[in-house]
Amino acid sequence: MTIKKISKNEWEIPKEGKMLVPGRIFASEKLMKNIEKDENTINQVKNVAMLPGIVGKSYAMPDAHSGYGFSIGGVAAFDIENGIISPGGVGYDINCGVRLLSTNISKEEFMKKREQLLNEIFKNVPSGVGKGGELKLTDEEIKNVLEQGAGWAVEKGYGTKDDLERIEDNGCLKGNASKVTPRAKARGRDQLGTIGSGNHFVEIQEVQEIFDEKTAKAFGIEKGQITIMIHTGSRGLGHQTASDYIHLMEKEYGFKKLPDRELVCAPINSKLGVDYREAMNSAANFAFANRQLITNQVRKSFQKFFPKIKIPLVYDVCHNIAKFEEHNISGKKQMVCIHRKGATRSFGPGRKELPTIYRKIGQPVIIPGSMGTFSYLLVGTKEAEELSLASTAHGAGRVMSRSSAIRDLDFDKMNKELNSNDILLRAGSKKGAVEESPEAYKDVNEVVRVSDELGIGKIVARMKPLAVIKG
Repeated sequence: MTIKKISKNEWEIPKEGKMLVPGRIFASEKLMKNIEKDENTINQVKNVAMLPGIVGKSYAMPDAHSGYGFSIGGVAAFDIENGIISPGGVGYDINCGVRLLSTNISKEEFMKKREQLLNEIFKNVPSGVGKGGELKLTDEEIKNVLEQGAGWAVEKGYGTKDDLERIEDNGCLKGNASKVTPRAKARGRDQLGTIGSGNHFVEIQEVQEIFDEKTAKAFGIEKGQITIMIHTGSRGLGHQTASDYIHLMEKEYGFKKLPDRELVCAPINSKLGVDYREAMNSAANFAFANRQLITNQVRKSFQKFFPKIKIPLVYDVCHNIAKFEEHNISGKKQMVCIHRKGATRSFGPGRKELPTIYRKIGQPVIIPGSMGTFSYLLVGTKEAEELSLASTAHGAGRVMSRSSAIRDLDFDKMNKELNSNDILLRAGSKKGAVEESPEAYKDVNEVVRVSDELGIGKIVARMKPLAVIKG
């Protein structure tokens, strides 16, 4: 397979065979070695380049690794008249995303109550595989959540209108609850306000370093303050929605003409394509509401120990989603259906999609680390709009499969190392935690450095974990 290095952090897979566009990988030499070890990641970038209606390039972000259909870290845009929409380009955890909250307390204040507060959040925010919460939704409530998203949660008293202004798409995409199957709804009935498992977490951090004072101030971030990150998605409801539509698309369109069965898809404007998009948006709304309820529980937990604390939302971003957006494709503005799977939108200043408060600055981009490592806040750029369809990485990216991590890594050793770095951990299960060991991931510092050097997301601040709850 031919891969050409075209700049310090850019690699191209030239268009060949059935590829309709070239592939483009953003990675340093160090990251590229990790990507090349798993040949399937590069094959997936090539395979996506063969899908009908693809425009521009098939992209892989610096944290790329193999996934279902698309690589995780995969980004691609499709012509809205002749293109496709694919569940494999969105992922099973629809709108798996991350939100960042700031506070007006310092590390010194927090550390006096750290263990008690961590235990309080662990009690109030259920975590683990299939774990449900106290809230049991009626049929009517599920419909409203799926169509109103975070707005439903705010209306019920789980947040404020200020929160909605700081969520991608104001926390609501145009969904249609009737397109989500009864089985998917049943799986979500008691899962609002829960983390789940895998790489999901609630993490309390200290802002350790500011790299861009002006932007940090605009985002309400300053050195030494406590921040909170929440990373989770649409839980069983989103997973079931993906499964349901993969099955329907296989039945309706088959996969014989596709380079990979996992890339099963439907024309964007077909009935099934429209149904999937409305179901996907509904699941995304469930995820927005889920993160909003968790935010409410985290705020209540902090207020128990710090009655005068303020905990505003900085921003909430999607990682797994397909959206209609206008982009410059080969020098021409074009409306496309852009799939970001394990990738973060990185709009620069001026985009109408951004909240008024951030429109002159650019979008907050949140890149979490891997439990024992730094997390980062970046800002979107015009360069990202030109280079990467306004996209950048969404995290560190795995270098070790979950099964390998369980086999080769030890929970007690991992926990001891976290403690030695002054990080407290509470986990839904030891197995779940060891799957997410820092050793199982790429170096997030390198991933973010590449994003910053390319200009597809500029570093604003770096946060160090102090306390972590894992699924």
